[in-house]
Amino acid sequence: MTFLGRRLLQLVPTLFFVSVLIFSLQQLLPGDPALVMAGEERDPAVIAEIRQQYHLDQPLPVQYVYWVKGVLSGDLGESLRIKVPVRTLVVQKLPVTLQLAGMAILIAFFIGIPAGVISAVKKGTGWDTAANLVALWGISTPNFWLGMLLIFLFSIELNWLPASGYVPLLEDWRASLASTILPAFVLGNAIAAVLMRHTRSAMLEVLESDYIRTARAKGLSEPAVVLRHALRNALTPVITLGALELGTLLSGAVLTEQIFSVPGFGKLIVDAVFNRDYAVVQGVVLVTASTYMVLNLIADLAYMLVNPRLRDGR
Repeated sequence: MTFLGRRLLQLVPTLFFVSVLIFSLQQLLPGDPALVMAGEERDPAVIAEIRQQYHLDQPLPVQYVYWVKGVLSGDLGESLRIKVPVRTLVVQKLPVTLQLAGMAILIAFFIGIPAGVISAVKKGTGWDTAANLVALWGISTPNFWLGMLLIFLFSIELNWLPASGYVPLLEDWRASLASTILPAFVLGNAIAAVLMRHTRSAMLEVLESDYIRTARAKGLSEPAVVLRHALRNALTPVITLGALELGTLLSGAVLTEQIFSVPGFGKLIVDAVFNRDYAVVQGVVLVTASTYMVLNLIADLAYMLVNPRLRDGR
């Protein structure tokens, strides 16, 4: 528990620094929140009342304290544009992108890791060349082009899957999977290519280790050497990459969500920035940063599973 305890303690100062950074950067955005909330009339009395209500007439440290108190109580503020609590918007949009990102990561793992293992074990053969060509194609293919190509093929020509839209998972899980499989594949395709390259590199390094040669000298079968010994030790950098890529998908799937008309978290962030919706920007960025930290903590827990030495704090 020493290893996990250290990671949990590190979250506290990190969260504090992130909250200060988010609040500080918010002040750099152009425009005056009070003028935005006052509307077109901009009555001086109304503006003064808004400043007092939202503590905008207070010094920045005082405003930060009020904001943190609200965050700790679950109040992320209210959207200036549509007058809806930010917490409500997050609850509505985040599960959509979480489902999309989760499916994309699963697709990436199922493609990237086996391809990387095969490429490393079959180094210098046709299998290695084919895996590297697939990885190069995945990295080089633009998401918007692949998305439109998949829509044309599976939605228009074959009529197997819907071209756009989203169905909540709890409403109809079959329709939900059908509406998200194409955008999830588009996102997972590029990540699979990156995972393949990292898995191949890590496997090649591990396969040259002394303990692998010892395992082979003891007469262990090649599948046992590759899967039980080599792959387990090569997974550590892959786990790190997977956690970071999942966090990136939460805020970086904007283009794919636009192509497939998926009302996700990325679109919410972009709309908030363009509309100068300050409370939404703060709340969404804070949730995104916190999710990154949670994913890194999960990655640390996964390290403990694949590397038992970390359980003793070593």
